[in-house]
Amino acid sequence: MAANTRDIRRRIKSIKNTAQITKAMQMVASAKMRKAQGAALAGRPYAELINRVLVSVQEHADVTLHPLLEVRQANRELVVVISTDKGLCGALNTNLLREANAFDAENTEYVAAGRKGQQHLARMKRNLIADFKLPDAPALRDTKAISKFCIDKFLSGDVDKVTVLYTKFLNTLVQKPTVRTLLPISPFDLPTAGKKDAPAAAQAQSDYLYEPSPAEVLGGILPHYIHFQIYQMILDARASEHSARMVAMKSATDNAQQLIKDLTLEYNKVRQASITTELLEIATAQMAIG
Repeated sequence: MAANTRDIRRRIKSIKNTAQITKAMQMVASAKMRKAQGAALAGRPYAELINRVLVSVQEHADVTLHPLLEVRQANRELVVVISTDKGLCGALNTNLLREANAFDAENTEYVAAGRKGQQHLARMKRNLIADFKLPDAPALRDTKAISKFCIDKFLSGDVDKVTVLYTKFLNTLVQKPTVRTLLPISPFDLPTAGKKDAPAAAQAQSDYLYEPSPAEVLGGILPHYIHFQIYQMILDARASEHSARMVAMKSATDNAQQLIKDLTLEYNKVRQASITTELLEIATAQMAIG
């Protein structure tokens, strides 16, 4: 019995130590999550505005002449996988990398932004041609290397299509693996606006004046559009990562607390049984002597 209670006490102490670690990680992830969510949500109005400008400028320029809009037969595809550098974020990476396995390995080249994606692609023996490392809170200048690499590969004709695989942030509890075509740029659509807002949106588009010409404005703004799209996707991925890690660590802490309660109850039962057995042995011995 004594050995059993010692084992239970040792397990309780070990789980308490683990619970302290997961609680600390939860608090750190919660602080990072608020900043990452704010950054991801703050960029969406700008993305909506640049979309509106592009919708307007394409009505005044021949968009078929721009190489970034050229639709080709997709014989070679480049897939950018935006994953996390660390684990302990639930099934976030598992769900994302499952989508990466769905591409044709023979005709697909990969670019990894995140250590988990790089390790997975190397383990699966996929054609990984570039690996980019990003800070925990990246700025636009940090992500431009990825978008510039994609633009260069597309314009040179090495690939016919560029796809980005990332985790879209919906809310703290929901993050969705998303596959999105980056190049060629698909026809621009206005952000989801109700029918009652359509006349106002059309009026806003018609008010733009272009200097020196719509074609030159289009040529100047399209690369920036690609740079910002990659940046926004990475911000979404970061917000998803910290949200998933906070939820996972909270779940781990709650499970540890519940396990400590169960083990404490078991310890008390074993200890009570041991005391009862000792009392019975004393009483039996006294009766035998008496």
